[in-house]
Amino acid sequence: MIRFGRKLFFVALWLMALSPISLKAQNLKVAIAANLQPVMKALQADFMQKTGIIVDAIAGPSGNLTTQIKNGAPFDVFLSADTAFPDELFKSGFATKKPVVYASGTLIICSTQRLDFTNWAKLLPGASIQKIAIGNPAIAPYGKAAEEALKHEKIYDKVQDKIVLGESITQVNTYITTGVVQAGFTTLSLVKDAANKTQLYYKIINPKTYSPIEQGMVLIKQPKPNSDAEKFYRYILSPAAKKIFTRYGYHVK
Repeated sequence: MIRFGRKLFFVALWLMALSPISLKAQNLKVAIAANLQPVMKALQADFMQKTGIIVDAIAGPSGNLTTQIKNGAPFDVFLSADTAFPDELFKSGFATKKPVVYASGTLIICSTQRLDFTNWAKLLPGASIQKIAIGNPAIAPYGKAAEEALKHEKIYDKVQDKIVLGESITQVNTYITTGVVQAGFTTLSLVKDAANKTQLYYKIINPKTYSPIEQGMVLIKQPKPNSDAEKFYRYILSPAAKKIFTRYGYHVK
């Protein structure tokens, strides 16, 4: 009986070692720009179906994620909303090679109100618009693009006092969908997300009014190569992933 009990004890330990909690610690850690949250859910599901590998996606402003990686955050792959931040990581020795563009984003102006965005540059300075949400240009590439578009239309100074900064595109989207602001600049993927049940009205901003939002990816340098990370890196550049990106309003080559 004593031997049998000890055997059960060691079997129990072995089962605990295979528990979801233990396996979760081995999941692939991927840092993603906040604008990727809707599309990433579809990518995670497709990648897991194809490989059996679970991806834990941690979202935030690209600038903040870059700082976290430099400070030792245990990410395996970084999908930024631009190429500047991942290039900074490469030049600082935190990435294995130069960033590769996996998709290009589309900037829109958006609202829960049925606003006529045909001439948005004339609309925004008007009295009917009190608050305009954009991402913080210093850390959120879509915010930088919005700022460029406002300056291109020569209305930035006119609407500066109305601008409400979001620390990420996720916060901007919250401001828009909850009606905290009358209008906001965000990514097309917001209105392409089937999970978003809020009725939204929007217009695509002329891409000639802002710098291309080319989104770059890098493999984070690790003490030893991570084959799962390399698989995910290749998957993001695959036709299957490109098809999903396209469905969510991104441009791919």
